Amino acid sequence: MSSASSSSAAALTVLRPGLLASVQDLGRQGHRQLGVCPGGALDGLALTLANRLVGNAAGAAGLELTLGACALRFEQDTRMALAGDDFDAQLDGLPVRPLWSLPVRAGQTLVLGGANRARAKPGVRSWLAVAGGIDVPLLLGSRSTDLKAGFGGLQGRALRKGDRLGLGPSALSAAQRAQAAFGLREPQGWDGGAKVPQQAAVDAPTVLRVLPGPEAHQFDAAAKAQFHAAHWRITPQSNRMGSRLEGPALRRVEEADMLSSAVIPGTVQVPPSGQPIILMGDAQTTGGYPRIAVVIRADLWKLAQAPLGGRLQMQAVDAAQALTAWQAQQRHLAQIEAALAMRGWPVPSQHAA
Repeated sequence: MSSASSSSAAALTVLRPGLLASVQDLGRQGHRQLGVCPGGALDGLALTLANRLVGNAAGAAGLELTLGACALRFEQDTRMALAGDDFDAQLDGLPVRPLWSLPVRAGQTLVLGGANRARAKPGVRSWLAVAGGIDVPLLLGSRSTDLKAGFGGLQGRALRKGDRLGLGPSALSAAQRAQAAFGLREPQGWDGGAKVPQQAAVDAPTVLRVLPGPEAHQFDAAAKAQFHAAHWRITPQSNRMGSRLEGPALRRVEEADMLSSAVIPGTVQVPPSGQPIILMGDAQTTGGYPRIAVVIRADLWKLAQAPLGGRLQMQAVDAAQALTAWQAQQRHLAQIEAALAMRGWPVPSQHAA
């Protein structure tokens, strides 16, 4: 049965949802003490860029599309942008590149194919932003879907064929929504905010910068060396809660039971198997496994786009390097904001939903 997102008129109809499509914004912050995970778009950088290209605040709700293979029909004139992986998207048969802002007419259909394996580093997810943002109710300050708890987004679930979604009011004028398409130069990689070429080899590991975790001392020097030297494979048992890795078993020198402690997205836990788990946006708020490391915030987008079966390598950094990487990334986003402002694009509150 079809279902509308709210009292607003339907602006998008889901013709085919693909493997997993859901409404996501930048997450449900400030509720960890209640056991509520932040959730939100696994690649907040991609959603931010897509939103700004259509005149939305960074925190407006969009659609997170996993492994493509989906189709959406626009029911009103608007403006759209995609960011993330290249799924050979087409609007009425014409190619749509990531990080392009383009006008859309009522009745047009956006179709995403499968992952583009011609790219050296195929990803997993793409994020669709539409002018005004997806209009679903705010719950605990967010429109994100918590698939594990079953609330938020559209009825707390993944999108289905026939779902109809409304849009909020757009900050763009009618003339701006109809402007010709334009795009950003696609960031092929981020090193703290600077664009750098991706590694050419398909099987080259994605490098994640990590800080030592609170229980790093429970692992001896050999285990720590293995953790940083290994090329960890992402197993099929991975999802929005976490990426399970396969590689050399990491052995603790302290085997005492632990009390549950706080965890955040990017926390690297090591269960008794010795095979690490990197927690992601939908992970629990506490855990009882030793935390050997944590992925720095500036690199979480890489984890969101790392494919199943892909390889990861952990690079040790210190707190100063992590902060520098985050600040550089934010400066790059500020440069994009300035370029959009020169086009007359609105600059709304950065995290308004």
